[in-house]
Amino acid sequence: MIIVLLLILSVIAGVFLGKHFGKKEKLAKNLLILSAGFLITICLNEVFPQVYTSEKSSVIGIFVIFGVLLQMILEALTKGFEHGHFHHHSDHNILPVALMVGLFVHAFIEGIPLANEKEVLSPYLLGIVFHNIPISFILGAFLFNRKEGQSRSPYPTYMIIALFALASPMGMLLGNYFNPDLQPYFLAVVGGIFLHISSVIIFESNKNHNIDWTKIGLVCVGVSLALLMHLSHSH
Repeated sequence: MIIVLLLILSVIAGVFLGKHFGKKEKLAKNLLILSAGFLITICLNEVFPQVYTSEKSSVIGIFVIFGVLLQMILEALTKGFEHGHFHHHSDHNILPVALMVGLFVHAFIEGIPLANEKEVLSPYLLGIVFHNIPISFILGAFLFNRKEGQSRSPYPTYMIIALFALASPMGMLLGNYFNPDLQPYFLAVVGGIFLHISSVIIFESNKNHNIDWTKIGLVCVGVSLALLMHLSHSH
């Protein structure tokens, strides 16, 4: 129950920030960069060691690659919301129904490996929570700051938010009905999704390819937080 609450609250917190601070593009970008450093560290220190030391390790790489490709397909629907690119597109190019599908599938799959999670504050769960906040920030900024003339939609704003907030818990619920032996495969797919999103954010070219010390610092902070968690978890 606590895991479900954390998943939902992370979305609500992000949307709240996006609604009230959504016009501060730099804040959204910084949150994304910080979460990307955290996420890629969780991926490399927690997710990959777990799946590659499982009995399925001989084929696990195929599922990691599938996760990368799946995220690329989902981004065709979300238009790069996960990377903070909502300001590059007009509202006519980003349909709420496409966002609903893309973000829901993304979050739903992330929730499946939580089905057998016994630790309340596991590194994997906190990785999703840290990942949810900036994405929800961008979603809230987009939904609440659209121009009035373009904001009419058959899908109410709060329905989109509710679906996204409940997507991971629903994935977690469905995961209880799968054979536990399939767990490494689902985790590998999510690992591919995490790897793609975080690496795109971190390695995205800076303006004029100049060194962005703020970006480097935020990535280091995110990495440090995840490493501290990894060390405390291993003990």
